[in-house]
Amino acid sequence: MILLMTTAPPVKSPWGISGKLPPLGLSFVAASLEQAGFQVQVLDNYNLKKPIDQVKLEIQRLNPEIVGITCGSVTYGRCIETAQAIKEVNPSCKVVVGGWQPTYMPESLFQHPEIDYLVMGEGEQAIVELAKNLAKSEDKSAISKIAGVAYKDKEKTIKNAPTFIQDLDQVPFPARHLLPMHIYDRKIPYLNANLVDTMNVIRGCPYNCAYCETKKLWGSKVRAFSPHRVVEEIKHLTQNFGSNGVYFVGDNFTINKKRTAELCSLIKKEKLDIKWGCDARVDQISRELLREMKTAGCQTIWLGVESGVPRILEKLNKKITIEQITQTFKLCKEEGIRTACSFMLGIPGETVNDMKASFKFARKLDPDWCQFNTYVAVPGSKLYDEVIENGLYDRVEDFVTYVKTKEFDYEMVSEIQQRFHMTFNRSPKRILRKIREDGIISVLKKSVKYI
Repeated sequence: MILLMTTAPPVKSPWGISGKLPPLGLSFVAASLEQAGFQVQVLDNYNLKKPIDQVKLEIQRLNPEIVGITCGSVTYGRCIETAQAIKEVNPSCKVVVGGWQPTYMPESLFQHPEIDYLVMGEGEQAIVELAKNLAKSEDKSAISKIAGVAYKDKEKTIKNAPTFIQDLDQVPFPARHLLPMHIYDRKIPYLNANLVDTMNVIRGCPYNCAYCETKKLWGSKVRAFSPHRVVEEIKHLTQNFGSNGVYFVGDNFTINKKRTAELCSLIKKEKLDIKWGCDARVDQISRELLREMKTAGCQTIWLGVESGVPRILEKLNKKITIEQITQTFKLCKEEGIRTACSFMLGIPGETVNDMKASFKFARKLDPDWCQFNTYVAVPGSKLYDEVIENGLYDRVEDFVTYVKTKEFDYEMVSEIQQRFHMTFNRSPKRILRKIREDGIISVLKKSVKYI
């Protein structure tokens, strides 16, 4: 039996937990293992938050031969603690760690003998091949040929470069039946639907944003599920989980306008009564595409703006302009699609006046929802390397690096962030709009977190 799990979140995190969302990546891996004939269980401890003693009891009860753990920079410490606990209960159990941290910094995990194998990059094919081998005889010569797998053989380190799945349609639907679906927040404020589920239908990114590390995990070539496969998964969600809303996570949902239009046409052809939203770049939007999306049920698009200052956008290598951003928000308003957006605060080289300029620009754009994020540097990106090389930080906690410059530190930026949120979301104009859209009771409930 194979147990796949997330770890409990750290006590202190630079990011608040905005809601309970299912671990889609782990669910894809679980589904691939099931398809290969393995018995699989999933423990989503990031949301369940079981203490380590209870995790030990779960290991004792399930007695898995393999435990796969998802690890990011923020959960690195928890991952090590969990691996040690697993080996205490069952020393013969093979511990496999996958996700962001082993992909970007495998050496950080090799120093812990409790970890037997790493999976770098996409996990579906690598974990299936590794599990098949471990189920037989743990043939190291064969394992040394599995793409994306890393391990230590005595003093020698074996790291096999990952490969990417070119035909994503061969990947089965995420194994949501193994998740505690009742604990997740299946309501998103910017979708008028009662039971909303997330879908990830695109992988890879051709852009080179300085703050982002995603292409090291998913590659620089964009790969997507076919429109037919996406529609079949939507049907699966509606029929098995009662979903009437979908949020498509992934910044490049609209990168291929033809494929997006085909998906919209198919949704309408199949008469799917579904409300949906997606993430997109401002330079991937056109009026014609917005009209197609709206008639297929799209209500909201989340757009990454990041800054209202051209100099900072250039530093971030975002490859978008203030004019493009402004035009895209204008188009969305004219076509009746609501907008949500995010800004980053505390970029090295930014000033407090730059942050104020971003806030002013956000007010000018007038999105329906706006999130200001405090930047912290995590491994894998160009900006992280700049922060480390120039000593632009005051502390590092489990590879999460808190930026400090002559202008600001993390705590100062967090205070600015809180003030921006409070001011932006509690302006009379926005409150009146929300009351018209959602009703006064709903607005009062949502406003509590900004008080």
